[in-house]
Amino acid sequence: MCVHLLYWEHMDPEIARQLEEIREVTHENNRMLRSIHRDLFIDMFGKYILWALFILGSVYWIVSYLAPLGKDYSMTTGQSPSGPFGLPSSADIQKLINSYKAGQ
Repeated sequence: MCVHLLYWEHMDPEIARQLEEIREVTHENNRMLRSIHRDLFIDMFGKYILWALFILGSVYWIVSYLAPLGKDYSMTTGQSPSGPFGLPSSADIQKLINSYKAGQ
């Protein structure tokens, strides 16, 4: 360590100025890279939250839109729907179509 201090004291002033400039530029570069990394990290989580809200909102809207179909099905056939979210399954819908065709 003493050798470095001795070398620094006897260094050409122009080289010392250039080394100090390089050091400042390096620190500035490091600050900018950390800022970019932080912004990308925040942006990534923002996109995940946005997509989660979009998907959950779509599912909620679809279920609320299709829920009356399940009620209409149970009133028409007298059976409760066996599909997910209380909606009729494909077999239930096929039975309803067949009963409609038989009634014509």
